[in-house]
Amino acid sequence: MLATFFSGIHHYVGDYGYLAVGLGILLEDFGLPTPGETLLITGAVLASGGALNIWWLLLVAWTAAVVGDNIGFYIGRTCGHAFLLRFGKRFGITQARLDKVEGMFHRYGVAVIMLARFVVILRQLNGIVAGSLRLHWLRFLIANAIGAALWVGFWGLLAYWLGRRVYVYAHAIEHIEPLAIGGAALAAFIAGIYVYRWRHGRRDRNGKR
Repeated sequence: MLATFFSGIHHYVGDYGYLAVGLGILLEDFGLPTPGETLLITGAVLASGGALNIWWLLLVAWTAAVVGDNIGFYIGRTCGHAFLLRFGKRFGITQARLDKVEGMFHRYGVAVIMLARFVVILRQLNGIVAGSLRLHWLRFLIANAIGAALWVGFWGLLAYWLGRRVYVYAHAIEHIEPLAIGGAALAAFIAGIYVYRWRHGRRDRNGKR
């Protein structure tokens, strides 16, 4: 099941590229259950192999993250708490989740906005809750842009770097594979001779007794 999910994500990003990553992050950031983080990581891994440009990918992801959260902010500001609970249940927006996120906003303030993207529930409800609590939009925009840059930079560049290492190792293995196979075959041949001589030597010793 999990392998099928990740395979589908890989094909989706492979087919639609920047659009897939940008749209997935945009939708996730105003409450819809799309795998934005997984799409970003998949896109960065594909970029490490040359399928996408990593810098364009990061720019698209950052823009989608900021715009998506601002859409969420607008929804929260104009529709309010009751509307979100009434129509958001089908997308996983519940009273318990809203209460949890609102509690974090009251306790940590702007810091929650900047770090919200690294937590699943906060990433989806960050903008909506900020809008429903009627935070100042400019403060939200600045904190949100900084948080988006941190999130996109961390996951995008980390996945890209790891992907590059994998491609390098895979390329090296491709070149040493014939030598490895030959060495393994030689080792097996030598081991076979050793076992053969050991068994025959044991048989001769038993015969003499």
